[in-house]
Amino acid sequence: MTTDDLKNAAPEHPPIITLTTDFGLSDPYVGMMKGVILGIAPHALVIDLTHDVQPQNVEQAAFLLGGCLGCFPPGAIHLVVVDPGVGGERRAIAAAGDRAMYVAPDNGVLTRAMAVDPPRRIVEVRAAAYRLPRVSRTFHGRDIFAPAAAHLAAGVPLNELGPSIMDPVKLNVPPPVRQPDGAAAGRVCHVDRFGNCVTDLPGEWARAGSEWALEVRGRLLVRLRDTYASVPAGNVLAVIGGTGYIEIAVRNGSAAAAFGIRVGDEVLLQPRTP
Repeated sequence: MTTDDLKNAAPEHPPIITLTTDFGLSDPYVGMMKGVILGIAPHALVIDLTHDVQPQNVEQAAFLLGGCLGCFPPGAIHLVVVDPGVGGERRAIAAAGDRAMYVAPDNGVLTRAMAVDPPRRIVEVRAAAYRLPRVSRTFHGRDIFAPAAAHLAAGVPLNELGPSIMDPVKLNVPPPVRQPDGAAAGRVCHVDRFGNCVTDLPGEWARAGSEWALEVRGRLLVRLRDTYASVPAGNVLAVIGGTGYIEIAVRNGSAAAAFGIRVGDEVLLQPRTP
C-alpha cells in the first residue's frame, strides 16, 4: 500500500501527523520536530497525542497509541519517538496498514498499533534524501523520524524511504487472561494525570453495576460503577474508562497516590456472588 492508496481511500483533508513522545514540554524538542515537519510538509496538521509517556517506557507508549487509532480518519500518520536505543543498532522503520501509516524506532513501540491495524508493508528508513543532512547521534526524532513522517505526508511513497523488512521487533507483553467463570488477570498499563490507573482488562469482561472484586497491590476494590460520580468524593471505585478498559479511580483524588499503584502492577478481577 502506498501513501496515494491511503489518500484515495480517505476524504479530502490536510495530511495528519500525530506525535507521541516521552519528551515532555519543558524542553524545545517537540517544537523542533514540528518545525522540521512543517518545513517539509507545510500543509500538514500536526496533532500532539501525548508527550508525557514515562521516560523510555516503550510499553506504555505502545498501549496509548494502540487505544487511540480509532479516533483518527484513514490516512493519518502516527509518529512515535520513545527511543531508549537512540544512536545504537536499532532500526528506524515506517509502516502502512489499512487505516494509517506509522514512523517509529524498531523497538516494539508499534506492537499494539500493528495488532489493531496489521501492516501491509514495513520498511527500514534509510534513504538519505528523506532525513536531515546532518544526523545527530542523540536526536533521531528531529533528524530521521520527523523528516520521514513529513515526506510521507507530502506524498513520498513508503517504498522510497528504504528496503522492506519482515521482522519488526514486537513486545513480549502477556495479554490479559480470562477464565470461564469471568475471573481475569491483567496489568496496569497507564496512569493518567488524574491518578486513574488504566488496566488492559476490556470493559466488556465485566458488567457495570454487578459485584466484582478487583485486587491490586494486595488491596481489594469492590464493585464496578457506571461513573465517577457514583461514589462520594474520596471513595475508590472501578469504572470502564473512555478507551474501553477498566480503570481504578478515586473520585476527586488519585488512585495511584492513594494505593501506590504503578504501571506494570498485576490486577485481578473476580466476580462476586450476591
